[in-house]
Amino acid sequence: MLVNFFYTLKEYGVPVTIGEHKDLLNALDQHLVFSDTEQFYHLARTILVKDEKYFDRYDRAFAAFSKGLDTLEGLMEAMIPDDWIRSEFLKQLSDEEKAKIESLGGLEKLIEEFKKRLEEQKERHEGGNKWIGTGGTSPFGNSGYNPEGIRVGGEGGGKSAVKVWDERHYKNLDDSIELGTRNMKVALRRLRKFAREGAADQLDLDDTISSTAKNAGLLDIKLVPEKHNAVKVLLFFDVGGSMSPHVKVCEELFSATRTEFKHLEYFYFHNYIYDYVWKNNVRRHEEKTNTLDVIRTYTSDYKVIFIGDASMSPYEVTHAGGSVEYYNEESGAAWMQRILNHFDKVVWLNPEPENYWHHSHSTALIRKQLEEQMYPLTIKGLETAMQALAK
Repeated sequence: MLVNFFYTLKEYGVPVTIGEHKDLLNALDQHLVFSDTEQFYHLARTILVKDEKYFDRYDRAFAAFSKGLDTLEGLMEAMIPDDWIRSEFLKQLSDEEKAKIESLGGLEKLIEEFKKRLEEQKERHEGGNKWIGTGGTSPFGNSGYNPEGIRVGGEGGGKSAVKVWDERHYKNLDDSIELGTRNMKVALRRLRKFAREGAADQLDLDDTISSTAKNAGLLDIKLVPEKHNAVKVLLFFDVGGSMSPHVKVCEELFSATRTEFKHLEYFYFHNYIYDYVWKNNVRRHEEKTNTLDVIRTYTSDYKVIFIGDASMSPYEVTHAGGSVEYYNEESGAAWMQRILNHFDKVVWLNPEPENYWHHSHSTALIRKQLEEQMYPLTIKGLETAMQALAK
């Protein structure tokens, strides 16, 4: 039975291995779960899924697999495979639960009656107290109520058998879907280096226990600073012109980075980096920051991320005077090279679809200058960029 589950997960793109499958079988041998599909769902997900971006695929695979259990044979094979399992199942029940089952003539009688009604019923039924269906008080079906019943698909009326895999809480974590602040945060966590900084205001339990023991049992409380992500990030956002359609995704990325990184600075530019940047788009012409001052202010261990569509006239990259806004005395490439020479890690995130990049000469020039460190602004691209910055 679980061999089919393994192949179903593979079919839905969940990267499970034989070793993990064996771990699941060993957990079942240890009776970590018993006769409870929801507990099995959580146990299997814990053992088999190593990255939360695959949670949605797992949910869909589990839903497809569980449909095969809707028949009596599938249910019995998965949950009550033989007489020994049935006896073990009964041991788990309270006296009250056993009495409820006995009210229908015992477990065997309940299963036999269930099978009989499956054979008799030829169409969907809703309500009532006999046929298998939805609603009503029959012992069989779903969305109704009877204390001595067998659940058949659907949603439980009494909330006692909720199929959590159908709710798909993690459906927007898959790296094949569009971006959002929540899944951006998941991808940004690839770039983490924790350190304890600031005031000592958190209990260090291990040190407290050790110090108390050394102090003849007199309580000796030890405090440590809170752990923070110590990675320092410098963002450069392209604004205006062809970037206008990408404002929403840039806002989401900005929001996500502000949450994930304690040490974060940002600036705006237009099309390509030149001799100045700014922090306030409304006052961009009055309140400028010299790019050389940025280089002098921020140390080389800052991780630099440019966000822009890289689509412009090639002269804006290669020539003095190429800027569309003013006369730049040095080319954009010259200023970018200063950035690359100072900072250890620099990447470029491009919100344009990757298959459009080869149509843009400027994109090819920028990719070459950044030694191909340009990534699409997708979940997968963001994860890959964070991994490159973390090396």
